[in-house]
Amino acid sequence: MGYCGLYCGSCPMHQGKFAKAVGDLRGLMAAFGFDKSYSDLAKWEPAFKNYVEFEGVLDAIVRLFGSCPGCMGGGGDPSCAIRICCRQKAYATCAECAAIDKCEIAKGRVRLEEIKRIKDMGVDCWANEMHNKAGAGSKSKGCS
Repeated sequence: MGYCGLYCGSCPMHQGKFAKAVGDLRGLMAAFGFDKSYSDLAKWEPAFKNYVEFEGVLDAIVRLFGSCPGCMGGGGDPSCAIRICCRQKAYATCAECAAIDKCEIAKGRVRLEEIKRIKDMGVDCWANEMHNKAGAGSKSKGCS
């Protein structure tokens, strides 16, 4: 989970979906020989003149969005004010902060109702519930 209360397990970047999609697209394109025939294809469709740049964009998608270990694992924005604050205070999440309701850093950046749920349920129970929801695509009860 993120310091802000986002559940990383439901994120396409954390799941590696962008990297998989790019890999699948590249495989399909290679099967049809686009990498060898793009200059011929450009005669019918001028956009194929940009094929090499397109490959570069696919590389960039994988670099930027291919996988993310979550902000606690070193992913995400290193300049995130919430991350910086939680690390300075040695908090696992904003849910540990007594001043979260009045926090200017969190204002507009965290879903306060979710932070309150984390606080009420505890991090482990909340993460378990989110894991079950992400896997099943439905509501679950979390911890008893």
